[in-house]
Amino acid sequence: MAATKPRPEGLDTPIVAKIIKHGARANVRIYRLTNGRIGATWRIGAGWRKPVPVLLLDHVGRRSGQRFTTPLLYLADGPNLVVVASQGGLPKNPQWLHNLLAHPDTTVDLPGERARAVRARVAAPEERAALWPRLVDLYADFDNYQAWTDREIPVVVLEPR
Repeated sequence: MAATKPRPEGLDTPIVAKIIKHGARANVRIYRLTNGRIGATWRIGAGWRKPVPVLLLDHVGRRSGQRFTTPLLYLADGPNLVVVASQGGLPKNPQWLHNLLAHPDTTVDLPGERARAVRARVAAPEERAALWPRLVDLYADFDNYQAWTDREIPVVVLEPR
């Protein structure tokens, strides 16, 4: 898969990475403090006019064994939750994906619900093809992210366990 359009200038700078990292940490703290009343919707980019739901994904470092929490946009698909390993269209998959592949049994927080037990798996190609249009309808910028990278952005299904 080849990138079809260039990534906008400045998105790959160290300062942007720091802003995203600290913003995500703040989002996790506020989300947990308010039980999801604040921080459970994304209102940036395509989410400005059409807010997108956010969950908190817990994962264990595959090398460090350290626990991490990452806020992610999600699509409810029946009993499953679907997240996208887009990392804003960067060339590499996010660390949380590698951690989930090593330790797929984890938990997520949703507004009003702490520690829902889930098992993560990468969607099969035909499943991804069916989910992708729904994910783009949820958050149109996913299409931009896919166009900015040579990798096929993984779609991850979080199944109840």
